[in-house]
Amino acid sequence: MNDAIRDFARREVDVDGVVKTVYVAGSGTAVVLMPEMPGISPDVLRFARWVRDAGFTVYVPSLFGVDDAYPTAEDGAEVVRRACVSAEFRAFAGGGTSPVTAWLRGLARQAHADCGGPGVGVIGMCFTGNFALTMALEPAVVAPVVNHPSLPLDDPAGLEISDEDARAVRERVVRDGLKVLAYRFDDDRWCTGQRFAAYRALLGDAFDGRVLPGSSANTNPPPFFREMVGSPHSVVTAHFVDEDGHPTRKARDEILAFLTDRLNGTHD
Repeated sequence: MNDAIRDFARREVDVDGVVKTVYVAGSGTAVVLMPEMPGISPDVLRFARWVRDAGFTVYVPSLFGVDDAYPTAEDGAEVVRRACVSAEFRAFAGGGTSPVTAWLRGLARQAHADCGGPGVGVIGMCFTGNFALTMALEPAVVAPVVNHPSLPLDDPAGLEISDEDARAVRERVVRDGLKVLAYRFDDDRWCTGQRFAAYRALLGDAFDGRVLPGSSANTNPPPFFREMVGSPHSVVTAHFVDEDGHPTRKARDEILAFLTDRLNGTHD
C-alpha cells in the first residue's frame, strides 16, 4: 500500500523563477531531505517523519518519480533513465555539479529564513547523496549528511561536483569547521569504498564516513531495489531494519543526533 502524505503540507516553492513541489512537516530548525531514486517513496517519508519527530521542520522536495509510491522495477528504471538525460542532473563522470543543486541551495536559504536557528541540515541519498555536499556552498547549510551517494554512475571513485565547487566546499569546511557525515554498506555496488576514499581525499578529517556490513541490510526491499539496485544500498530507507540494536537503526539515530548537535545549539 502506498504511503499517504496527508500529514505534510504541500507547497509550491519558487527559486529564481523555477517552481517545485516541496512537502513540509514539523516545527523547529529546518532540514532538507532529498529523495533517493526512484522518488519520494513511503520509506523516504518514514525517514522524513523520524526527522520531524526529532524536533525539526523537514522539507522534502519532489525532484523525480511519482510521489508517495513504490514503483515497479521497470517504472523505477524509467525514472532513472529520464533523470540521466535531464538537464538538471549530471549522472556521469565529467559532468560536474548538477544544476538542480542551485535550486536546492535556494530552498535551504528559504527554509532557514522561515525556521531560523543556526542553519539548515541537508540529507542526500543515493542519486541525491552528493547534493548534500554541494549544498554546503550555501552558508545557511551547517549539517550535511551524505547517504550512499551513487553519482557519477560510471565512475566508482568519482564525485559528482565540479573542480571549482569542490575547492569552494573544501575551503568552507576548513573555514567554518563543518563536518560531513556519510553512510554506506560495505558491499554496495553503487557507493563503493573508492568513492568514500575520494571524499576523504577532498575533505580530510571533516569527512566522517561510516560503513555498515551489507549482511545487515533488509533482504526484502521494494521491487526497484531488489531487482534493479541489486545490492545493499539504502541505509535508512529501503534496506533499513527497524529492530533494537540493528546497525541501520543505529545509523538513523546517529544522523538524528548529528542534526540535533549541529542545529539545536549543543555544538560548540
